[in-house]
Amino acid sequence: MVKHIILWQLKDEFSEEEKDAIRVGIKEGLEGLKGVIPGLLEIHVQCGRLATANADVMLDSTFESEEALNAYTIHPAHVAVATTKVRPNVKTRLVMDFEA
Repeated sequence: MVKHIILWQLKDEFSEEEKDAIRVGIKEGLEGLKGVIPGLLEIHVQCGRLATANADVMLDSTFESEEALNAYTIHPAHVAVATTKVRPNVKTRLVMDFEA
């Protein structure tokens, strides 16, 4: 199994209300990929944060293999979510992939 963890910071130009809506859109879009992309075992998006957090959104996903993760990155359903809900709204992205 392979874990794929991402932390995003949203752009500073958004109000808190806009950020809340963006967070919900990212969560719905990415979690909606479960059962759509082969090899994607689990996908969870965390939007609720404590005051001590300096990230806005966390993706925690699990794949059958590194090959499944690589296929996910180019799958049209994932690309659609990434290009419409994530990339236009994000200023910083940190990724950690590892075998679990």
